[in-house]
Amino acid sequence: MIPILAQAQMPQVPQVPEIKDIAPPVYVFPYPLWMVAVAVAVVLAILVGATWLIRNWLKNRPAPPPPTPKEIALRALEKAREQMESQAPYEFSILISDILRAYIASQFSLPATKQTSQEFLAALGAFPRFSEPEKALLAAFLDKCDLVKFARIEASAADNEALLREAVRFVEGALP
Repeated sequence: MIPILAQAQMPQVPQVPEIKDIAPPVYVFPYPLWMVAVAVAVVLAILVGATWLIRNWLKNRPAPPPPTPKEIALRALEKAREQMESQAPYEFSILISDILRAYIASQFSLPATKQTSQEFLAALGAFPRFSEPEKALLAAFLDKCDLVKFARIEASAADNEALLREAVRFVEGALP
């Protein structure tokens, strides 16, 4: 009897199926291939169109207006200011005189670059565009330049600065 009781008292362990390992996630693309192809085609068409528009805009945009004679003269005078220390008064007075004469020739269509100072000042008397203070400034400026250029008087850095200042005043129109 004992062997029977032993069998009856032992609990029976149920058979557990074997546990399998966790499978990795499966990537499922949410859109069909034809939708992707259409989206890529639309994006490419937009990029090509935008590129074409930008290229045409850049090619057909208007050119900036050319600089005015006043802007050209002021730039040249500023460049001359940088050279003032390194140039002799003789060369500097020629440079400043040439800049101012070129400005007058291009701005007012006067033959300032082809006339002597005396010829230019005589012709300037009949030109109504210039006020008396402007004519006086030009006369004084050209006289100083001629003295340095032709009479070879000694000029200093202060004289160079005064010539430059008078030329800038004339070009800017800062006269009364």
